[in-house]
Amino acid sequence: MPNPVHSSTDDDPPGTTGLLPPDLPHFPVFLTAPDLSPWLEGNTGIAGFTTKDSGHPGPHVVLISLIHGNEFAGAIVLNEMLRTGFTPNCGKLTFGFANLAAFARFDPENPVASRFVEEDMNRVWDDIELFGVRRSLELDRARDIRPLIDSADIVLDLHSMLWPSEPLLLCGPGDQGRELAFAIGTPATVIADQGHAGGKRLIDYGRFTESPGRAACVLVEAGQHWELATVNQLRATTQALLCHTAMVHGAAPAASVPRFAEVTQAVTARTNRFVFVREFIGGEIIKSKDTLIAHDGDTEIRTPHDNCMLVMPSLRPSRGHTAIRLAKLR
Repeated sequence: MPNPVHSSTDDDPPGTTGLLPPDLPHFPVFLTAPDLSPWLEGNTGIAGFTTKDSGHPGPHVVLISLIHGNEFAGAIVLNEMLRTGFTPNCGKLTFGFANLAAFARFDPENPVASRFVEEDMNRVWDDIELFGVRRSLELDRARDIRPLIDSADIVLDLHSMLWPSEPLLLCGPGDQGRELAFAIGTPATVIADQGHAGGKRLIDYGRFTESPGRAACVLVEAGQHWELATVNQLRATTQALLCHTAMVHGAAPAASVPRFAEVTQAVTARTNRFVFVREFIGGEIIKSKDTLIAHDGDTEIRTPHDNCMLVMPSLRPSRGHTAIRLAKLR
């Protein structure tokens, strides 16, 4: 049976196939998927995860890529670091390749088809799921990875986007994530949100949002999936985190204070006739309240407040999927 074509939006609800709308444009692939064969075994007891220990006190930082199998820009960066033999100056640094099964299915002729195999791995990070009895390839893999995540002080989750958007850092709902995102400082936009009704992301996992400690996780959306600029942004974000944690010598490059916005509304397509009034780019600011931005069948979608940031618009949303998130600058 051929692999179904899954949506590469950030908003596939559980229990759906994530089938893409028929008018999805062709997305060129300007990157070559990395050869990860040297790292498949790992050295942690978890396939695809390799830890480098400095032998000196310091935090345990986890850099994780391939939560979605077709988002391999982050895997390119981690592969480069592993091949150079990078070892941190302090603490422990773990390099992770998460959904190897989906990545193995990547086909540049159909690049959107390998986001996941059975379900979105970034919707299963809830104790009810992780300690339950339901099975899927992605859920079982998250269960395998969980003990390592539970040992981490800091996690950086490396992602990219299907549609055009300015790069951003998603910090989730907690103070720990927000503080870490501001400390990293690149990309220069930090977005706080409450997650998805469809399931918890890694940044929403209880260790980072409910535990009394200071463990933190942020998700970087570095640009479009298969663009060199996205790889460059992920290199910069990773370098900034390593500087922040003193895992490399020297100070991080000077950066301005990121702009910060909180999501006030997630707009879900209620019909198969959702259409934007134009092709918006993520990160755009709509100055005036009640500005028309889309039609969902016969329903008008308007901005709920002044200075409304458009976050990760999905320009061809299917019914039941998030079309856009609307955020207020703080």
